[in-house]
Amino acid sequence: MQAYVYKSLRKADTYVFLAERDDFTRVPEPVRLQLGSLQFVLEVALTPGRKLALGSADAVRENLVARGFHLQLPPSIAADPMSDDWGTDA
Repeated sequence: MQAYVYKSLRKADTYVFLAERDDFTRVPEPVRLQLGSLQFVLEVALTPGRKLALGSADAVRENLVARGFHLQLPPSIAADPMSDDWGTDA
C-alpha cells in the first residue's frame, strides 16, 4: 500500500498520511483548519515489516483503509526522555 505524507506548516512535527495523493476530502475540516497549509514530503510503501520513525506501519495502514488518512502528532514532552533536567547546566 502506498501512502502520501504531508507536513503541517502550522504545527511542528505533525504529519498527515493519505491513501490518495492530494485527496484531503477524507480529512475532517476541523483537523484541516488546525493543521493549516500542508506540504507534500514523501511517498512511502507501507509494506509489512516496514519501520517508520514514529508509530507503526500497521496502524497507519489500518487508518488509511478505515478513514483514508492517518494523523501523526509529535511525541509528548512527557514521553521524551531528553526533556528531563539532567543537571548538566553550569
